[in-house]
Amino acid sequence: MDEVTRMTYGTVAKRWKHGWELHIEGVGVTQSRTLLDAEPMVRDYVALLLDVPEDSFDVKVTPEIGAGVDGELVGLRDADQAAEAAQERAAAQRRKVARRLDSLGLSGREIAAVLKVSPQRVSQLLGKSGARRV
Repeated sequence: MDEVTRMTYGTVAKRWKHGWELHIEGVGVTQSRTLLDAEPMVRDYVALLLDVPEDSFDVKVTPEIGAGVDGELVGLRDADQAAEAAQERAAAQRRKVARRLDSLGLSGREIAAVLKVSPQRVSQLLGKSGARRV
């Protein structure tokens, strides 16, 4: 069975003196008083205009601040994504090394000392089926 892909409405939120203009890609423009109200306003607008349920699509609001901050926000998002990817690589490496140490006969407590984690974390790293008695 084919998975149904949900529509995502990209929205650029532009600040103005009365709040935020919400430019919804391919749909139109609406407004909200605060950035926190942007997503619900986009949902209301799209649902009303296209006669679809408000929970049948996703909304991605991208604030456009100006004053040079937008580039900094992009850099921050990029740095966050790079950090998340590095953490995922480190976690995979930690699991691999824990399994290797386990296969070499080290106890759970010894593995914990080598990896500088708790014995409980070693059990998690090794998985329930592969966990040895700590």
